[in-house]
Amino acid sequence: MATSPQPPPFQTALLAGALAGTTVDLSLFPLDTLKTRLQSSEGFFASGGFRGIYRGVGSALVGSAPGAAFFFCTYEATKSHLGPLLRDVSRSHSHSPSLSSSSAAAALEHMVAASLGEIAACAVRVPTEVVKQRAQAGRHGGSSLRSLLHILGQRDRRGLVGVWRELYRGWGITVMREVPFTVLQFPLWEALKAWGRERKVRTGTGLFGDASAHSGGEVGAAESALYGSIAGGFAAAVTTPLDVLKTRVMLSAQRESMASIVRTTLEENGIRPFFAGIGPRVMWISAGGAIFLGSYQWAVNALEKSKLVI
Repeated sequence: MATSPQPPPFQTALLAGALAGTTVDLSLFPLDTLKTRLQSSEGFFASGGFRGIYRGVGSALVGSAPGAAFFFCTYEATKSHLGPLLRDVSRSHSHSPSLSSSSAAAALEHMVAASLGEIAACAVRVPTEVVKQRAQAGRHGGSSLRSLLHILGQRDRRGLVGVWRELYRGWGITVMREVPFTVLQFPLWEALKAWGRERKVRTGTGLFGDASAHSGGEVGAAESALYGSIAGGFAAAVTTPLDVLKTRVMLSAQRESMASIVRTTLEENGIRPFFAGIGPRVMWISAGGAIFLGSYQWAVNALEKSKLVI
């Protein structure tokens, strides 16, 4: 059986995460815009239709790198500390741990690490999402800067606390969406990578014919991209209702509770709106999972390989 490589060091996770976040957000921004407009309560065409699909890209540029870097630094650090602890607990409860118990420990490790990573990333992601989605939906002239200035301009009327609450509007539902998403995506991605490493040991090459003589036998970028696409698409489909709710909370003219939005939506249109944009969302996140986790793996492998050469 192939052993799992050690998590990359802090600097590697920081740089690789920043690169991955910027790459995926910029490359798939138009699909994100279309998804936001499909989920808007005003309707797709009233929110801009196919026009100005790069509205809000400025806020994405500002938030992508630090948000993804926060995620992966927290994710890898948690794995490096939690993994040995869980393995020790597993060994202490059984003299001959079964494959199922070790797999369960690994899944728990990845679930906890991904959840903490998402909470850390949301510190950056939520304000940029609020600004970005308002620009995407055509609010305040469809500009990230104008959307931000509109929020900041409420200081005289609502005070700093009010501005802070507006920037972090949707924090709760964003965390509620992201944590289940990552609890599904990352354990599945890691499990697929573990299968890929074991296959590499048996055959001597990766899924796409790459040799295993780098990065401690870790899978290559293309293979990681494929697994990321599968995991991301599955998680995206399951969590679409939470994504719709998050979008409507952030776009509502006045602050509304999640319960109020759910109740109003169900009374007026039934369950169907909660699956609005599921096609673009699954396509976007499947492609995004490939780009995000593929580019992250490429950067990690390249950075770690350069250390070995040096």
